[in-house]
Amino acid sequence: MILDSASPPSQDPEGPEKPPADAREAPQDPGYNSPFRSWDARASVRATERRQLREGDAAQPYFSPELVPLARHKYIQDLRPDLYDEVLIQHLYRYLDFTMKLEHLVVNRTALGIAQGTIGVAVPEDMRFDAYKVYCDEAYHALFSMDLLRQVRRRTGIQPRLPELPYFLRRLQELQEAAGPGRRDLMELVFVIVSETLISGSLMELPQDGDVVPAVREVLRDHALDEGRHHTYFAIFLKYLWGQLGPAERRIAALMVPQLIHAFLRPDTDALRAELKGYGFTEDAARQVVAEVLPESLIRESARSSATQTIRMFTALGALDLPEVAAEFQDHGLI
Repeated sequence: MILDSASPPSQDPEGPEKPPADAREAPQDPGYNSPFRSWDARASVRATERRQLREGDAAQPYFSPELVPLARHKYIQDLRPDLYDEVLIQHLYRYLDFTMKLEHLVVNRTALGIAQGTIGVAVPEDMRFDAYKVYCDEAYHALFSMDLLRQVRRRTGIQPRLPELPYFLRRLQELQEAAGPGRRDLMELVFVIVSETLISGSLMELPQDGDVVPAVREVLRDHALDEGRHHTYFAIFLKYLWGQLGPAERRIAALMVPQLIHAFLRPDTDALRAELKGYGFTEDAARQVVAEVLPESLIRESARSSATQTIRMFTALGALDLPEVAAEFQDHGLI
């Protein structure tokens, strides 16, 4: 990534911690207010016990049906009860697999780069230190996701129907290849910022559903609390990044954002069709069900809602001031 020598921008005072006196990593640094000042006491990796399935959990669903697109279709609701339950369990498996691969294969690569100072963005020493905390959090999210998946698999006997790579990872790789070697790193950096600042409906809503298996609710609640700190951290990091990009690089980065939002949020329709075929649906019937529960209009509306804060962040930086960038966001249904 090619960065110019512009100074890091000022930031919102999120968290009253005093700026470090020795933060020389970023030139003319106005101060870094850490969102991790209570991390040692509150991070899930430090403060929570292992979440385990309990006796009697079999009577409760493993995911909120209203958050599972397939569960809304009449054909699925008409399946015998054990298959309907499997639809909810397979959705949980996909969610957990998505989390594991996102945290391990993408986010932690960036967190390590920030911590080690190898990504070409100058940030304060305390911000680099906090990147180690992000790294620990994300590794733990991957761990407790795999732990829960294994517990559910053992308890139910249902094997996961998972693609080798989830859609977001396949799509990110495609976009990076199309962007070319000189822009791969910048695209991954912007993708991490996008993924860490979007608001996931499942992450916010499922922990409130008292009908769902407690261990599932607890894992998603632990994840959500940690991600609140990550959201603040990467919102601040974006300001440092933006302040060190030249005008041409800002334009390139801004044009990436709409595609990356959809790469992260778009449902894995290939995986859903494959799952349905595993229940005995024909290819045509599987395509019909997926198309009816996930019309393009609903996908775009959901993406726009989930990305509201992310879009607001880029707008505040002037990223959408360029007509071609605004047009790209409009073409993707985000504004």
